[in-house]
Amino acid sequence: MRDAPAAYRAAMEGVRGLSRRALDRARASRDPRFDGKFFIAVTSTRIYCRPVCPVPSPKPANIRYYDSAVSAAEAGYRPCLRCRPEAAPGTPAWLGTSAVVRRALRLIQEGVLDEISVDDLAGRLGIGPRHLHRLFVQHLGAAPLTVAQTRRLHFAKRLLDETDLPMTEVAIAAGFGSVRRFNDAFQRTYARAPREIRKRRRVEPTPAARDEVVLKLPFRPPYDWEQVLGFFATRAVPGVESVDARGYRRILATREGGTALVAVSALPGEHALELRVRGASPSELFHVAAAARHAFDVAADPGLVGQALGSDPLLGPLVKKRPGLRVPGAWDPFEVAVRAVLGQQVSVAAARTLAGRLVVRAGRALQPAEGDLRYAFPDAGALAGASLDGLGITGARVRALHGLARAVAEGRLDFGGPSDEVTAALAALPGFGAWTAQYVALRGLGEPDAFPEGDLVLRRMAAGGAAPLSTRALATLAEGWRPWRAYAALHLWRAAGDAVRPKEKA
Repeated sequence: MRDAPAAYRAAMEGVRGLSRRALDRARASRDPRFDGKFFIAVTSTRIYCRPVCPVPSPKPANIRYYDSAVSAAEAGYRPCLRCRPEAAPGTPAWLGTSAVVRRALRLIQEGVLDEISVDDLAGRLGIGPRHLHRLFVQHLGAAPLTVAQTRRLHFAKRLLDETDLPMTEVAIAAGFGSVRRFNDAFQRTYARAPREIRKRRRVEPTPAARDEVVLKLPFRPPYDWEQVLGFFATRAVPGVESVDARGYRRILATREGGTALVAVSALPGEHALELRVRGASPSELFHVAAAARHAFDVAADPGLVGQALGSDPLLGPLVKKRPGLRVPGAWDPFEVAVRAVLGQQVSVAAARTLAGRLVVRAGRALQPAEGDLRYAFPDAGALAGASLDGLGITGARVRALHGLARAVAEGRLDFGGPSDEVTAALAALPGFGAWTAQYVALRGLGEPDAFPEGDLVLRRMAAGGAAPLSTRALATLAEGWRPWRAYAALHLWRAAGDAVRPKEKA
């Protein structure tokens, strides 16, 4: 058993490098990104919970923090029956939730909901129907029946385009119980009747008739869409990504070895973004939707972040100016690690150019291309074996890229592991260091408290126009910003950009 006084001091003073104040902020946010990083014990009930537990918050004086469920149990606390601490991220139960969604998607694609109800599907998966609905909304932004109906409509569309089957047979073959239900669903989705689609099938297809899945990514307002879109626009890799006034588009490599076209745009009048996916199988929707939520940081609560940072003399005016600022993430942590290496000691524009050259050399070319989108970003196996000579990349960075790619391809570096282990493994690779590892954690891993304290721009901005702070001095100052240091970094980077672009629209 752990030394009791030491365990008590840790429970009172902080865990995992977070102070008591930072832990209190993280607990109040109920942000899922802190789930599994610490546990909350309550002395009055002798129960311990996860940071995302929905129960009312206890009195601060009764709260103790622990770095693991084992530590809390050793201290004499019982696990909460509502949030199930044994199902926190990294545990078998937590990993099982994504497996449940993927299995359900495969069954839906096979047409199981054409024959049985959602309740029966949930029973086959070993969970309750309400829990299945929650998992689908959490991971996909859509209920199981919505996903099933999308599948039916896509199949019906193909039948209308490719066969002369009567409408009744099309409706039945696609899994609709009646022609009336089929007509209503088709009209709502494609904004025209099935017979009109059939009449136009030898005419060029309309965008609304394309075979794609449309999902919503809800967020808590405010959301600074222009800031996020501008961030991606200045860094868009030619041939892979495209940004215009309508939104963001890219080619995304799927886990099954294929590619998907994804597009993200703002929904006017709604607190949500729209995600359009074409080319991904239903079993891939879980990963695509999760990557999109991470890339566009829709899980953040800007109110709580602003409350924590708004009282800071340096950050307060920046938070007031951009209350909806988000941390733009990445679709794949390996990709952001590659791009971080390319961006070492060069401008954003230069790093973008180098990434474009690398993609042409090692990326997967699409046949046919999707307009200006022609490549999927190379995976670790492709990059490990690619020659990067003649691309303008220094020899040291070529060695760093190959070392990174081999470490991932050989399984020595797993971006799905705990973030502290990932950053430590990255920092140990040749050509990497603390700055690059923290940048990957900030964007690639979605760590809200990641902070590249050695960054020269951050050190300059924190000095307020004086000589840049030392790395140690900035680290000390940033302690007051925890656990939201990633948002503090984005505010300072954005302020630095505004300073050199004074005419840019705020």
